Amino acid sequence: MTDMDDGLRLMVVEIDRRLTAVYGEPERPEQPDPVSELVETILSQNTNDRNRDVAFNRLRSRLPTWIDVRDADLDLVVDAIRPAGLANQKGPHIQEALRTITRERGTLSLDFLADWPVERAKAWLSSIKGVGPKTAAIVLLFGLDKPAFPVDTHVHRVTKRLGLIGPVSRERAHLEVEKLVSPERYYALHLNLIRHGRQVCTSRKPNCPACTLRDLCRYYQEQTWANG
Repeated sequence: MTDMDDGLRLMVVEIDRRLTAVYGEPERPEQPDPVSELVETILSQNTNDRNRDVAFNRLRSRLPTWIDVRDADLDLVVDAIRPAGLANQKGPHIQEALRTITRERGTLSLDFLADWPVERAKAWLSSIKGVGPKTAAIVLLFGLDKPAFPVDTHVHRVTKRLGLIGPVSRERAHLEVEKLVSPERYYALHLNLIRHGRQVCTSRKPNCPACTLRDLCRYYQEQTWANG
């Protein structure tokens, strides 16, 4: 760990403290079935939470078990998840994921990953077509209570503006952010960074005057300097 990394880790502690003061400590709901978490996360790609939830609930009402979803005609799955968008892409990915789990484990369950080291579990999940680093990390963190830090578009944007990460891809950002955050804070900080990205540090017009982090933010400092 370099001196720069040590400084960033201390900065993350302060960021976490301030965001918790603004948004509160997120409550952890009952842990979902990790297979359900996997399907829901695939549905969430490139859409909003409302559309994801509508699609997920339609899928479960029409095909009540994951075995039903796995073995159904693709057209039925695609039609059920259409509200989430990209249904022709997500439908095959969902079925292939369910079939891969069954083929490789002999049962339609991801509970075995709870006993695996995080990096091995990430690699296994990421080997499934349609499952990238973010999806794998979400399944591990939310579905299995494993120490993984998902980086979605909001987390990527906020951490980059703050100067916690450089100009790296979201795939690489998972590794960069994970090493700066204490594992016991992964869940809370992940959710509070998303809230901050949605409510304050938005993509097009970030509300810097209202931001509790502006004195720590490289983006704000650069904008202030540029504007004199």
